[in-house]
Amino acid sequence: MSTTSAAKPSLQGVRIKARKGAVKAHAKHEPTVFRDQLYKHLETVQEDDFDSFATKLVQAGSTLEFLKYADALFEIVLVGGLLQPGGSYVDDGAPVSPFTIFNAKDPVQVEDLKKYIEVLNKLIRRYKYLQRPLEESALPGLLQYIHRWSAVQKDKLALATGLLIAQGLANASCLQSLTKDHLIKDNVSLTVVTLIFRAYLSEQSMDHLAGTLKRAGIRDLLLFFPTNKRTAKDLEDHFKKENLGPVAEWWLKKQYAAVKDSIVRDLKDLCEREEPPEQIVEAIKTRQEESPIPESELIQCIWQGLMASVDWSARPDQIEGLALREVGKYTSVLQPFCNGAKTEVTLINVVQVYCYEDTRIIKAFPQILKVLYNKDCISDQAIIYWHQKGSRPQGRQHFLKSTEALVKFLQEDDDSEEED
Repeated sequence: MSTTSAAKPSLQGVRIKARKGAVKAHAKHEPTVFRDQLYKHLETVQEDDFDSFATKLVQAGSTLEFLKYADALFEIVLVGGLLQPGGSYVDDGAPVSPFTIFNAKDPVQVEDLKKYIEVLNKLIRRYKYLQRPLEESALPGLLQYIHRWSAVQKDKLALATGLLIAQGLANASCLQSLTKDHLIKDNVSLTVVTLIFRAYLSEQSMDHLAGTLKRAGIRDLLLFFPTNKRTAKDLEDHFKKENLGPVAEWWLKKQYAAVKDSIVRDLKDLCEREEPPEQIVEAIKTRQEESPIPESELIQCIWQGLMASVDWSARPDQIEGLALREVGKYTSVLQPFCNGAKTEVTLINVVQVYCYEDTRIIKAFPQILKVLYNKDCISDQAIIYWHQKGSRPQGRQHFLKSTEALVKFLQEDDDSEEED
């Protein structure tokens, strides 16, 4: 037998594909080559020829590996060059990119920046895979280093970010990068996020912005304010001063909604524990001092909290009587907060909508008004005004007709008093 071992077979002419991780690691050392090749495509274009810039970038994507160098690509077109760890530019003598939003005219105008964003829009629509790295790594990374650029450059990047988000090219979750301490303490975060909102609202409505922030998990705008200025008044004053009143109004409504939900829950618990009316009133007043909301909003919360505590599991023929008893029982809680005609009309409308939505007690509406009137929660003038022009559209004709007799009685009573 031969003692020589057989030679192992070998693969001839087979290309071994490198593992993705190895390719990615190697790519980190090649962005300067990518930059130089990209510049060759862009250098032939005139400065204001945005259509040609879009065409050249799309053409470059067919030969350059945009996906591998996505972060480098967005550094080049957004801030004009490659960045090294820490946010400073790579110092290898390379010129500023022929195409970058930093080339926009001074002073910066949203309309001017829109031309640059339209180029990026065409690029990303052509290479859809670029959107994910833009919103997950490129924009968050650039925003956390935004303090390193000049005031004008900051403004350009902030406005461009707002337009990118408004046009659906990026997610607002990148704004989380602005909540870092080194950006908050010098008002950088607040200045940047204000410009982002301004650019966004030049394209979309406040409701659209509210939905975008909600989907991105941006719940509290005070996190962008310095720690010593995190009050509702600071926020309201700032955005109104910046002519962004809708932002302040939206945020305040959002805070009111949270406070209102809390009041309703607490009232329900107090009533279910059968706490005395005086203690319930005191609890409401304390809450109102801590987190004040408009009286018309407060009276609505009180009604909802009181009614939420009622056990409505009575026989159908006893529901109306139960409703009248419960309303009568809680008038001592409602009465201290019925201050003025506006609040009283609001209460009537709250009751109207409540009865409209729960048809079991819809017929009891006139009797409920009588109970509230007899207990000084609402005045005759409030009922008459509501009947003439202050009612809500929900079930309006039914409620107006069912209260005709009551209103007529109150009007006649008023007339007789005037004669006396």
